[in-house]
Parts: sequence; C-alpha cells; structure tokens
Amino acid sequence: MRRVGVVGAAGKMGTAAVAAIRAADGLQLTAVVTRDDALVLEGVVRSPTIEALDAGLVDVIVDLTVADVARRTIAWACEHGVDAVIGTSGLTDEDLEQAADAAGATRILVVPNFSIGAVLLVAFAAQAASYFDSVEVIELHHDHKPDAPSGTSIATARALAASRAARGMPDLVDPTRTETIPGSRGAVGPGGVRVHSVRLPGLLAHEEVHFGSPGEGLVLRHDSYDRASFMHGLVLALGRIDRIAGVQVGLDHVLGE
Repeated sequence: MRRVGVVGAAGKMGTAAVAAIRAADGLQLTAVVTRDDALVLEGVVRSPTIEALDAGLVDVIVDLTVADVARRTIAWACEHGVDAVIGTSGLTDEDLEQAADAAGATRILVVPNFSIGAVLLVAFAAQAASYFDSVEVIELHHDHKPDAPSGTSIATARALAASRAARGMPDLVDPTRTETIPGSRGAVGPGGVRVHSVRLPGLLAHEEVHFGSPGEGLVLRHDSYDRASFMHGLVLALGRIDRIAGVQVGLDHVLGE
C-alpha cells in the first residue's frame, strides 16, 4: 500500500484527488497539506504547510497548487527523499534543472496534464508535425487559471518542434510583418511554434493544434469538461512513480504496461 499526501487538498483539483486516492486500490491517503481547518478526514493527518509535514507519513506527495508552492514541495521532497508528483503549471526549465540537481534518489514526475486524452493529443500532434508546413497551438482554460500559456501547451509545442527537427525541418518563421495590436500573433514557443491562450468563464481545459499546408489543414482538439477527466491519470502516476528515475516531465512516462 503506497501512502500518499496531497498538497492543496481543499482546492477543486485537490478535493477530486482526495476522493480518487481514497477510492483507489493500492493507495492510502495518509496526509493533506492545507490551511483549511474545515477539512477533517478520519485517519488523515492535516498539516498547514509542507515544511510542517512529517515525512515519515508518506511515500509520495502530490502537489496540485501553484508554482510558488510546488517549488517548496519539490525542495521538501528532495530533502526528505519522498517521491513527488507535481500537477502544477508555471514551473520553468530552471526549476526543473534545480530539481534534477537536488533529487538524488528521489523520483519527481511533473505532469502538465493528467488527462489520458491530452497525452494522446500530444502524441498524435507530434506524429503529424513533420507532414505539414506550419502549426500553431491554441489553449483554452477557465478564467481563474493564474498562468499562461498552460503547461500542456508548452509541452505540446516542444513535442511539435522536436518532431520537425528530427525530420530536418527548420524553425517556423511567422510571415506577419505588422501586428496592429501587439501580441496578437501569440507567444513564440519552441521551434517557432506559436501558442495562443484563451481565458473564459465556463471553460475548464481545452487544446487545439492547427496544422496547415498548401490546400489542406488538420485540426486536433482535446476537451476536459470535468476534473474527473484528470483522476485516472493522477492515480496512475501515483501508483507507478517507481517506474521513473530522477526528474521526468509528462504522464507518458508511466503509461503502458
């Protein structure tokens, strides 16, 4: 039985995660990290901060908060030798490099998106990338998401750029010469892939990858309508964390038999 702690257990994702972990075979929820005094679970220790949590209570910690908190969770996990699953957007390449330097034997899996469908979208998009002249990414999220672009869209852009580079294709160059409104062409991601962010109430998490070549186009889209879509991937990540070494990014590292 793998003992699990949840950082951000009182949030929307955290609440869903607590329920999923308690229902999962092979996982036992033993600790939550939250300042919400109203969250009381029988047999589960509540800690106000990650630094105050007894590391002996958990085998793996999952963070479902924001980047500033996740950095502290990663540091704590590395210090105490506790494996970690980080489901938080906004971590930088520098953050990942620092985590890799500090990890030692600690396993850290950073998951931009726990949805199986989102992982498949990235795989399909990478496969298509080298067959089209150009590609752009649009990510759409609820209006309370604090960061842009999303971690999923950045991971998608990286996969697209890597696929194109593997086929000897050059970085994309935008032919636009004048932006009437600055920023209207979106952000420039890896390999020149443009990434556009939409924030609207009523949305949850959605992504489109638009491909174009002379005379044809292809659009791949994934939609998460409910946070339940993330729970299967989260449980898989927690149950299979021992399949990775060091710091890895992406749910694909624990998929497959």
